Amino acid sequence: MISIKDVAKRSGVAISTVSKVLNNYPYVSEETKLKVRTAIHELNYVPNTIAAALSSKQSGRAALLIAMNPMTQAIDEITMQYLSGAINRALELNVEVVTFFLSMIEHMSAEEIIRYLKSQGFDGLLIIGMTKDDIYLQQLIESEEFCTVVVDGPVTNRRTSCVSVDNYAAQYDIAKKTIVENTCRRVLYIAGRRNEYVTDERVNAMHALASDMGLTLMIRNGESSEKKARDITFRYAANKDIVVCGSDLMAIGAMNALTEMDIFRPVCGFDGVTLMGYVGKQMNTVRQDFANIGANAVAELKRLFDGEAGRRVLLPYELVKLYYLDIIR
Repeated sequence: MISIKDVAKRSGVAISTVSKVLNNYPYVSEETKLKVRTAIHELNYVPNTIAAALSSKQSGRAALLIAMNPMTQAIDEITMQYLSGAINRALELNVEVVTFFLSMIEHMSAEEIIRYLKSQGFDGLLIIGMTKDDIYLQQLIESEEFCTVVVDGPVTNRRTSCVSVDNYAAQYDIAKKTIVENTCRRVLYIAGRRNEYVTDERVNAMHALASDMGLTLMIRNGESSEKKARDITFRYAANKDIVVCGSDLMAIGAMNALTEMDIFRPVCGFDGVTLMGYVGKQMNTVRQDFANIGANAVAELKRLFDGEAGRRVLLPYELVKLYYLDIIR
């Protein structure tokens, strides 16, 4: 059986240094960390505490990699709901989940991440907030070293599933509903962040809707920012019949701009966050059950742990208007 002494010998460092690397002690050089993690990977060493956990009744050990929204200073309600749903379902399914922020590993290569996670006994990944710019995560998924579930990223392979609502259909449906209700022809669409997978799906839906209904469509990128959506609305909304937004946060920015301009234009959003109920003017939006998405992501990870193949899982959504009395407790 491989021991910590074998790892120390292979990496050419003291046993105490291996222990420090395993426990993420500060003041250990990157060169030393790399030596130790390389030795751990080559020897397939599993620390005793982790081995004990893995030999228990737990179904698997997963790293939950999550990105916080950098575009708002508000509490990230969506992230917290994802976490709540994922952790509660993990407890039910006896899957151990350890949370990491993506910023903690973004400086590492895919190979370094694999070594680190394997040294900590992880056999699964749950990724929330991956973008098209996260090349290291894409390489990690392509390696098929871990059972992986990606939320809101259309990435699948033999050991990888993705879980989300149908963003294309949801965007098409909410925009069409609001356009038909208000007899609109000239549409301003404020899209989300360019590097998000869901932005592409939602923009494609708007192009299809414009073609199907013979609409005039202007698309501007709001980067999921309330301020940018507000600025775009000030600049273009007076000559449009409706403002469709790729997120509720941008819809709030657009509605506030229209109020300041003292003109009425229907606005619809996407997500169904609680904040929409406090805006004062009810707007159509797509309500996603983020806690349920997080829970289903963990259930899907358990399915992969049991040897099933990766797949795409689409969950239900609702077209709603959020009212103040509906959200207060």
